[in-house]
Amino acid sequence: MSEPYDVVVVGGGPGGYVGAIKSAQLGMKVACVEKRGRLGGTCLNIGCIPSKALLHTSHLYEEARIHFEKIGIRAKGVELDLGAMLDNKDDVVDGLTKGIEGLFKKNKVDYIQGAARLTGANAMEVALNAGGSQQVTAKNIILATGSDVMPLPGVTIDEERIVSSTGALDLDKVPEHLVVIGGGYIGLELGTVWRRLGAKVTVVEFLDRITPGMDGEVSKTFQRLLARQGMTFKLGTKVTGVDSSGDLLKVQVEPAKGGEPEVIECDVVLVSIGRRPYTEGLGLDAAGVALDERQRISTHDDFSTNVPGIYAIGDVIRGPMLAHKAEEEGVAVAEILAGQKPHIDYNLIPGVVYTDPEVAALGQTEEQLKAAGVEYKVGKFSMMANSRGRAVGKTDGFVKLLTEAGTDRILGCHMIAADAGTMINEVTVAMEFGASAEDLARTSHPHPTLEEAIKEAALAAFAKPIHM
Repeated sequence: MSEPYDVVVVGGGPGGYVGAIKSAQLGMKVACVEKRGRLGGTCLNIGCIPSKALLHTSHLYEEARIHFEKIGIRAKGVELDLGAMLDNKDDVVDGLTKGIEGLFKKNKVDYIQGAARLTGANAMEVALNAGGSQQVTAKNIILATGSDVMPLPGVTIDEERIVSSTGALDLDKVPEHLVVIGGGYIGLELGTVWRRLGAKVTVVEFLDRITPGMDGEVSKTFQRLLARQGMTFKLGTKVTGVDSSGDLLKVQVEPAKGGEPEVIECDVVLVSIGRRPYTEGLGLDAAGVALDERQRISTHDDFSTNVPGIYAIGDVIRGPMLAHKAEEEGVAVAEILAGQKPHIDYNLIPGVVYTDPEVAALGQTEEQLKAAGVEYKVGKFSMMANSRGRAVGKTDGFVKLLTEAGTDRILGCHMIAADAGTMINEVTVAMEFGASAEDLARTSHPHPTLEEAIKEAALAAFAKPIHM
């Protein structure tokens, strides 16, 4: 048994590896236990990063095949090499995972490859990937094991024809017809990838709208834009089963509120109905760690569990299952262990869908403000009136700013735009410092940029926009 560590992090995803590095930078002796054999977690290996690589390359393919001619570029004979596209995705992932290993060495974080199981409040046994086991003790343990795919009752995922997001990143050919079960971020992004590459895509969503929880106006506009690109939607519809006995899959669906069933034939089904905390085999019972009603690890505001010395962050605790949320928590818990007093404003964790156009959400929606009885104003600006958007052919969408009626303080921002995932950061900083719409509107924005739409939306919230 090694000397006790100050901190042992279980899980090498965005929350775990960031928490481990930050703890080491703050002077602690740190180890990170990861069973995958590659650092970066779901996000880097089978989530955020590979999906963004495919979104990028599939976007370029569609631009060259369909849109280049409109702007005076004739690209004849554009062909898809799916194998090379997937190889590029894998190369990106491989480089980044090795980069994290390099960061561990630089910051003197011990990397233990294996599956950890708690044996007490300050101890664990690690079944090593290379064989055998190792006893590890720590003054503090941070659980950062992430999440796993939410299964759909009655539907068996084989990662070949019925796939999760993992399998959808590695299909060996473009489906003729892809059925996506679930209208959330992940399903829409991966559906977009395969639609661009030539698949017919049908999205089946149990609720009566896509991207539940997003601003209602944004959801409706987003769906309309995706439909215009070729996606088909069946909303208010539940999947009761998938028959995989024949050459084609038969997806059995019926109206969520009752009605006549029907069958959708396809060759690939993507199950994307959400994710659940991954706590299997962690030995939580042995250590006495409590779970909440949704089987997440129950934590206090300082990320501590009911067991002194054991903390948890990321997807295994409450809050949005987002990599950047986990990273913020990784830093925060390290600072808490070092005696500091960090703060995270969970209202200011942006959410982004990386389609084209992108969709970004921050703060309160109109629906939430109405439900809370808050008097608010809306400042809205269309990307059609944005000079840069017109110049580069990216005119779909709008920026909507929500402000408190009496104070002009920004309460939320929701946008559909070509680069919304980058644009939203300006508003995040503004809201972090309690800015008003007037503050944002009176800040000089370079011309021509897409970000000028934010300035104009801010003008619209407290006065009038100039360019619309």
